[in-house]
Amino acid sequence: MTTVDEQGRPEPPLDGDEATTLLGFLDFHRATLAWKCAGLDAAGLRATVAPSSLTLGGLLKHLAYVEDHWFSHVLCGRDRSAPFDAVDWTATPDWDWESAADDTPDELHGLWAAAVGRSRTAVADALADGDLAQPARRTRRDGSRPSLRWILVHMVEEYSRHNGHADLIRESIDGRTGE
Repeated sequence: MTTVDEQGRPEPPLDGDEATTLLGFLDFHRATLAWKCAGLDAAGLRATVAPSSLTLGGLLKHLAYVEDHWFSHVLCGRDRSAPFDAVDWTATPDWDWESAADDTPDELHGLWAAAVGRSRTAVADALADGDLAQPARRTRRDGSRPSLRWILVHMVEEYSRHNGHADLIRESIDGRTGE
């Protein structure tokens, strides 16, 4: 049984196997981002903390891209999902961050939730076919193939870092604080 905290986040298991523990921490951090971005209008999702241009909307779009990149594109070897498949990343390397200002809150939350859903399915399918040591189907630029374990740990790190940003931004918007 999953324990849920007062913000509605699933607590990572205290006694799970390696995959369950990694996925538990990743889901906890996904839920933390959702909590930090909940209930805000477009202005709230565009708010910054000086001198940074980082926004909660940008975080949602960036993490949707990161989910798609690591789980669908790298792990499963699939083509990028829309809208990421139409971006010239060389010409606009910060597209995910910058273009979020043009999206509605519903579009941003929906894009992120859809990417997380695809990622959960990709991981479940991968674990049904093997273990955490299995290599990704695509190589990185340097030719290396990260394992599913590495990708999961990297995603926990990615969310942890950006949830720290989300804490500061959310507090500047309405004073809402919390872990």
